[in-house]
Amino acid sequence: MINMNMKALRAAAAVEAASIVILFVNLFTVHAKPITSLGGPVHGSAYLITIVATFSLTVAGVAGAARALAFVPGIGGMLVLQWLRRHPEAVKAPAKDPVG
Repeated sequence: MINMNMKALRAAAAVEAASIVILFVNLFTVHAKPITSLGGPVHGSAYLITIVATFSLTVAGVAGAARALAFVPGIGGMLVLQWLRRHPEAVKAPAKDPVG
């Protein structure tokens, strides 16, 4: 489960960062409505997934900084990944498989 949460966090962080760049480039250049209409919900979804994945992946008492970083719009996911690389003890231990 931890590996799946880390993959979700990595993917969401990449989409969050890329989508905010696309939205800002669109805003300051052509301001195309279709890009805004698609990019806004994509960015918002990636932002929320980043927050949920961070909370489900980290230990409550140890990873307060990572959990706070997840709320930074646009780059929060990337900041969390960088923080977790420096603090691997903040990642929850894998759950035991109930079947095996």
